Amino acid sequence: MILVTRLDRQVMLLNPDLIVTVEETPDTVITLLNGHHLLVRERAQVLLNRVVAYRTMVLRRSGSAGANPKYLARRRLGQFGRPKQDRPDPQLSFHHQDS
Repeated sequence: MILVTRLDRQVMLLNPDLIVTVEETPDTVITLLNGHHLLVRERAQVLLNRVVAYRTMVLRRSGSAGANPKYLARRRLGQFGRPKQDRPDPQLSFHHQDS
């Protein structure tokens, strides 16, 4: 969330994912995804810097899982695009002998 100040000096937090456009007429107008408009005191460049800082913080926090997390590892595919297995599962084997 980024901090913005309305024209009546009311401070609020805004989700930057909802911002569609920021226009600088004499006042700065933020158009949101749902069609609402907000008039704020900050200039467009200040808002841009806050959005970039917010996204940088989110990316840095998401990188705390480690340099090589297991859930991101690509599975090697064998013939016909099936995942390779080290040992075949006996329950999946089509060729077994009845004892």
